[in-house]
Amino acid sequence: MPDSPPLLRRIDLRGSAHSARELRDIVPRGEVAVDSVADTVAEIVRTVAEGGAQAALAFGERFDGVRPAQVRVPAAALKEAEAELDPAVREALLEAIARARRGHEAQLRPETTTVLADGATVRQRWVPVERVGLYVPGGKAVYPSSVVMNVVPAQVAGVRSIVVASPPQRGNSGLPDPLVLAAAALLDVDEVWAVGGAQAVALLAHGGTDTDGAELDPVDVITGPGNIFVAAAKRLVRSRVGIDAEAGPTEILVLADDTADPAHVAADLISQAEHDENAASVLVTPSERFAEAVEAELARQLPAAERQTQLRAALAGPQSAVVLVDDLEQGIAVVNAHAPEHLEVITADAAAVAGRVNAAGAVFVGPWAPVSLGDYCAGSNHVLPTAATARHSSGLEVGVFLRGMQVVEYTEAALREVAGHVQALAAAEQLPAHGQAVKARFA
Repeated sequence: MPDSPPLLRRIDLRGSAHSARELRDIVPRGEVAVDSVADTVAEIVRTVAEGGAQAALAFGERFDGVRPAQVRVPAAALKEAEAELDPAVREALLEAIARARRGHEAQLRPETTTVLADGATVRQRWVPVERVGLYVPGGKAVYPSSVVMNVVPAQVAGVRSIVVASPPQRGNSGLPDPLVLAAAALLDVDEVWAVGGAQAVALLAHGGTDTDGAELDPVDVITGPGNIFVAAAKRLVRSRVGIDAEAGPTEILVLADDTADPAHVAADLISQAEHDENAASVLVTPSERFAEAVEAELARQLPAAERQTQLRAALAGPQSAVVLVDDLEQGIAVVNAHAPEHLEVITADAAAVAGRVNAAGAVFVGPWAPVSLGDYCAGSNHVLPTAATARHSSGLEVGVFLRGMQVVEYTEAALREVAGHVQALAAAEQLPAHGQAVKARFA
């Protein structure tokens, strides 16, 4: 019986030169056609904006198959979820929280004052937004780790009012998953909404009145990953609130040479394919022999994995591949053109190779830093830019929840020193009143 063909398709770039533009098109990735659901989501957002909590709960009943008595989760349910949390999971969550807090505290911006001349200063202040809405998915998997990754940077930034929104679960009496509730409780978040999908984003943006008459205040910023409907809703409300990004399917790119362990690389490719049928798993290597070894490991490891249908769909899909390159130089060019969400560099002198990467959501260096470490306990954040947005955007970090404010202070003498320049520029731009506003002070 002949061997079955490799699950991952191959793209051979050896012996050919490609521009960065061409590489962007050649290397595959998962696609989400947000526009395909735009009309549906626009109607959901409009309905929730007008109907508030009742409309959001109605959509929850339609899409999630359950309708909670109210949007806000009772405090008793949060305490109960924390009390019933498995001790090993509690310990793991507390460690993840502690490491994430230390990692994000390093991102705080210091206040700075620049002295331009005697009596002329510009001070840069960083002020936290007042209220944020943090979305935690609850469809194909449960993500208490996403509670940690969203809440911790907001708390470190100094946000005073935090609400976590997560879909209601039929198996939990219409409340979000107990692990999500427990993680929120461990983080001292006392406001959790049992609402998911586009209706959650709409309610966070517009606010409303809960079924018990309590106010559900709108937020200033919405963050967190979600499905195509969540992404489309965030796009629609971004003129009303700030958002982190429109999350697409998860993606991993492994840049490896034959010093890497093929069993490790295969396991890492499988780990990200576990998320979704559209997840992208890409291996870039200059060694055809190593590629074959990884393919053999995939064939060996896959039968023992759970979610077989999902895994095979993701790995065999057009978004996943083995990319053969001439050398690591070309491999780095592929990485920078692709700008993956997660990048693993497992090569000789991996730190030096990783140092030449300038476009990736998060970079995991060497054989002992798998992406799954970053998902939970690395101290980094796992809410990262997808769909090549790592070329211009960052992962979720403290700065998302801060606003920069410039405070300008000038004395009379300091203003007099530049008054002529201000008037000259105002005249050049044909805005004479601007110049007059300065001139009037010395009349």
